[in-house]
Amino acid sequence: MQPWGPTPSSHDDHEPVTPRSLGLTGGIGSGKSAALEAFRRRGAAVLSSDDVVHAIYADPVVIDAVRRRFGSAALTADGHVDRTALGSSAFADPQGIAFLEQLVHPRVGAAREAWQDAQRRRTPRPPLLVCEVPLLYEAGLADAFDAVLVVTASEVIRRARVAARGQDFSARSGRQMTEEDKIDRADRYLVNDGSMSLLEEWVAERFEEYRT
Repeated sequence: MQPWGPTPSSHDDHEPVTPRSLGLTGGIGSGKSAALEAFRRRGAAVLSSDDVVHAIYADPVVIDAVRRRFGSAALTADGHVDRTALGSSAFADPQGIAFLEQLVHPRVGAAREAWQDAQRRRTPRPPLLVCEVPLLYEAGLADAFDAVLVVTASEVIRRARVAARGQDFSARSGRQMTEEDKIDRADRYLVNDGSMSLLEEWVAERFEEYRT
C-alpha cells in the first residue's frame, strides 16, 4: 500500500470565495491530533472534537445528566465529569455508550457548525478549516465537509500508541469503522506508520491542495 492516496495533477482555476472545510478522521492511535496540529502550524483554523467534548462536559446540564445516568462514580470529588471513570462506566453498560452519544453528539455538531460559520465570517478569513472528528463516518457526517481526510496506521502501531496512553484499544476501536472502509471513502488518506516528517509532508500537500 502506498503511504497516501492520490493527488490531483492540477487545481481548479477558480478558487472558492469562502475557505473549504475539511473533516479529519481516523481510528484511535492513528495520529489525527498530530495531523491537526500540523495543519494549525501552517495557518489553517482547526477544531478538535475532543476539545469541544471537554467543554460540553463542563455544562451543568450535561453534568447532571451524567450523574443521574451513571452515578457519582462518574464525577470527580468537586462535581466535574471524570471522563476516565465515565468511559469505564459507559463501556461496561450495554446502553451507556448510546446514552452518551445521544447526550453529546448533537451538542458537538451544533458547536462545530457555529465554529465553521464564525470562521467564515472572520476578516481576514483563514485559508482552510480543518475539523478533527473521530467518528465522522460512523455519525454520517461526510457530507458536512468539502472533503474528508483519513489518517490511519497499521494495527500494531495503533495498539502501541494507545497502550502508551493507558487506554483500552479493543473497547474503543470496536465501535469504529474498519480502517479499510475509511480509506475507501476518503478523498485523501495517509498511512501514518512513518516519521513525523512524512506526516508533515502530507499535511503540507493537503494544505496547498485545499487552501483558498
